Amino acid sequence: MKLPHVKDANVKGKRVFLRCDLNVPLNEWGMITDTNRIDSSLKTIRYLLEKGAKLIITSHLGRPKNKPDPEFSLKPVAKYLTEALGAEIPLVENYYEGGIPDAITKIADGHAVLLENLRFHPGEEANDPAFVSRLASFADVYVNDAFGTCHRAHASVVGIAQKLPHYAGFLIVDEVENLGRLMETDEAGKPFVVVLGGAKVSDKIGIIENLIDKVDAILIGGGMAFTFLKALGHSVGRSLVQDDFIGAVGGLMERAKTAGVKLELPDDLVIADDTHAGAEWKVSGVDIEDSLWMGLDIGPKTISKFRGYLVNARKVFINGPMGVFETDLFANGTRDIFRVVASSNAFSVIGGGDSVAAVNKFQLTGRFSFVSTGGGASLEFLSGVELPGLVALSAK
Repeated sequence: MKLPHVKDANVKGKRVFLRCDLNVPLNEWGMITDTNRIDSSLKTIRYLLEKGAKLIITSHLGRPKNKPDPEFSLKPVAKYLTEALGAEIPLVENYYEGGIPDAITKIADGHAVLLENLRFHPGEEANDPAFVSRLASFADVYVNDAFGTCHRAHASVVGIAQKLPHYAGFLIVDEVENLGRLMETDEAGKPFVVVLGGAKVSDKIGIIENLIDKVDAILIGGGMAFTFLKALGHSVGRSLVQDDFIGAVGGLMERAKTAGVKLELPDDLVIADDTHAGAEWKVSGVDIEDSLWMGLDIGPKTISKFRGYLVNARKVFINGPMGVFETDLFANGTRDIFRVVASSNAFSVIGGGDSVAAVNKFQLTGRFSFVSTGGGASLEFLSGVELPGLVALSAK
């Protein structure tokens, strides 16, 4: 997909509406606990400031139910941006009604403001034409650098792109190029191995269906593995299962077999009676007979089996952890599999919020070819779904 690049935009002296994904996690004291999403857009922000744009930075944060809520304010983000950029980035709070706020009309060339949470107004998620027109009235040029929201047909993602000259920021261009590289079927990228984990198999059905003819192996761990195991007739105890998808995963296993694709499930598990650090646990086969126990990580045999596929891979995509890695007792699978990929020569892409958190926990930052900020957007992209935000950017 060819997108108009921000490098081709004439922004000097113009007001630029920059949509970022600054939806960062906050702790109970309102402090940012992971700045990765902000840091990922700093390249585009700095570029536009250096080119003399009057920059209007925008984002959502959390799910504030279409009304102002201090819990979801972007004030911590404004503070972080001020420190990262070495210049004051004021937060513009009252821009939802009336004329264009003075804080926007008075932005000097090479300076920026941050608009308060877009989702404080119901028009954002509804892509309301009146709200779209209001946002568009603030600026001369639109730049989207929020790949993580490109699967949402919201006002600041789709509507405004239809009103203004529009361009993709560096982050979106990088996301499309790197995720697109995974979709290529060149022999130089073989073997191509996909590692899928996390809680819900429903989130990964589409990606398996779309990639099954392009990959050599799909390795499945995490909570989603138990729907597959149950479909094969195994007892899964109190493990997470999505019963509504048992038929679907059965069909996927048959399709993989027909296509000659290795779809590998765990051979052993770390099971426990609870998820906390003091839980009673043991290594078990894939049948969990005790209805009070549940699988919380892949076992050592499975780690060894998965490693055998990964050490020789030329392309690897990982989405989702192999277990409840937040608890050290159940972190071995995620840690070991991620380390194997990080140490390999493969073109490696990792995506999903939990996956990025695991990368940080195990100090593997910078060891993968590309870390996607997309989450749901990256999954939909790799599932072959057209993302509304990218469609809007690609339109003339």
